[in-house]
Amino acid sequence: MTGNRDDVVRPWSYLSAQALHYLFFAIRGQQFLRRHATLGGRHWPAFGVPGAGVALTIDDGPHPEWTPLMLDLLDRHQVRATFFLIGGRVRERPDLARRIVAAGHTLGNHSMSHPQPFAALSRQRMRDEISRTQSEIEDATGVSTRLFRAPGGNWSRSVLATTADLGLTPVDWTVNPSDWRSPGVPRITRSLSRGRAGQVLLCHDGGGDRSQTVEALETVLPRLLGRGLRFVTPVDGR
Repeated sequence: MTGNRDDVVRPWSYLSAQALHYLFFAIRGQQFLRRHATLGGRHWPAFGVPGAGVALTIDDGPHPEWTPLMLDLLDRHQVRATFFLIGGRVRERPDLARRIVAAGHTLGNHSMSHPQPFAALSRQRMRDEISRTQSEIEDATGVSTRLFRAPGGNWSRSVLATTADLGLTPVDWTVNPSDWRSPGVPRITRSLSRGRAGQVLLCHDGGGDRSQTVEALETVLPRLLGRGLRFVTPVDGR
């Protein structure tokens, strides 16, 4: 696809996408401070979940090392999460995608190759990234996911319109511990422990060494459960 002129990222598109990227940092900060985060819909990403639950979302897998450890951890604490999968990695490890489903977790679409900035792509490339991932997930698991998260949370009118055209609901987050940076277990633990009812927590099981994330969640999950929080699916809240 690199030879198609429609897929070339033009400078103005790149700059616009980067501006939107930083704008959403401010929006997420505002959402975190709100009593009830925005639930979103087909034309605006969901930053929160309805009711008194909290949603744990896990991006960038499946990964042969970290996904099994994450699944074992979630099983020990009887927590259900939503895994936003990358299509290319599903193709490499369809068995792990099936294991996620068999464990009772929800699947989400996180694009085929995680290109960034996502909002700078042409509409055709965006559509291809999302639709190909839908096919990979369905072929591997028999499940048709209804949720999409833009790589890097890089939303735009075009991204949201493409998502809606494909019948998917856009999902963002409220609490981001930046675990993809490997900032240390204490920082990840402290950030996730601030999560409260109605919020969406962001974690990763792919894209690098996720040992810090797994270790932090060993503390965070019982802590949140001890506060009476119930883990739910984004958008549905159940």
